[in-house]
Amino acid sequence: MHVRDALQQRQSTRAFLDKPVDQTLIEQLLNMARHAPSGANTQPWQVAVVTGETKRALQEQILQRFHSGEQAHMDYHYYPRQWQQPYQARRRECGLQLYNALDIDREDKQRRLDQWAANYRAFDAPVCLFFFLDASMEAGAWLDAGMFIQSLMLAATEEGVASCAQAALAEYPDIVKTALGYPDDSILLCGMALGYADTDAPANNYRTPRADMHTFAHFFN
Repeated sequence: MHVRDALQQRQSTRAFLDKPVDQTLIEQLLNMARHAPSGANTQPWQVAVVTGETKRALQEQILQRFHSGEQAHMDYHYYPRQWQQPYQARRRECGLQLYNALDIDREDKQRRLDQWAANYRAFDAPVCLFFFLDASMEAGAWLDAGMFIQSLMLAATEEGVASCAQAALAEYPDIVKTALGYPDDSILLCGMALGYADTDAPANNYRTPRADMHTFAHFFN
């Protein structure tokens, strides 16, 4: 597969088959992603690969916290406190596409709640990954981690494995760190659902649009 094809085929998959991903394949993907660039070759990323009973127990703890009504407390602010255009419009369109695909009305609060809760199950993917940084690292390491995560998703696409990078899986970092034995002061960046896509699921049968290159690229000669 050419890189250009992987870039176009990768999508945020939100419905997975009940089919395990062999650990050897997971290790292969991580081995490919480790070649991602990083400042001064610091390679700051840390990855927890969670499956089986550990995944079930962890997601249950997160779901209990979510359903209790407790507000999320990420280690950082993923989204802006005050939305500006065009980002606000893009965010709204993204959500609207998903709910339209699932035939969930704006007024149907229970189904919207149920769909959001699916985030904390990693959309029932067989594998859930959590990405951490050491607390001593600065902003450059966040860029490095992003390149590593993208490399992992492209490698997965080449191997026919679907993924969905999820900020929601980092909304209750204390639960995740305690369950997996990571330091309290480590930074939980995000999670990722990993598995085989259910290609018949409505949630997987739409694509979000991308802005034309000329809207963000400026050429100076």
